[in-house]
Amino acid sequence: MTPAAPVDWDALREAARDAMSRAYAPYSGYPVGVAALVDDGRMITGCNVENASYGIGLCAECGLVSQLAATGGGRLTHFTCVDGAGAVLVPCGRCRQLLYEFGGPELVLETPDGLRTLDEMLPQAFGPQNLG
Repeated sequence: MTPAAPVDWDALREAARDAMSRAYAPYSGYPVGVAALVDDGRMITGCNVENASYGIGLCAECGLVSQLAATGGGRLTHFTCVDGAGAVLVPCGRCRQLLYEFGGPELVLETPDGLRTLDEMLPQAFGPQNLG
């Protein structure tokens, strides 16, 4: 078995910043970009897309998992999220739940305090394993 290649967090963060530059955030003024690696080696990205009806805007993580599904599926393995200044931030609780569905507890997230697994960021998560 070949060992996994080391993750280039700088490249992943740069891809998230590039995605953030395409965010549509005229109402909040808070663009967000995300990037993740997939278990087959792909890198995918997403950005937030707001709407005048505020509550139906799409977060960057929604765009990311939509791209995951649209490009063949798979499991997320590594994830980063940046704000409008390009600084690393953590996804909100709702988005952690979304990431859990597509990456599981072993998904590695870059946070301002270092690398964390999703299990550390969302302990005792509800997921597919809870459904009969």
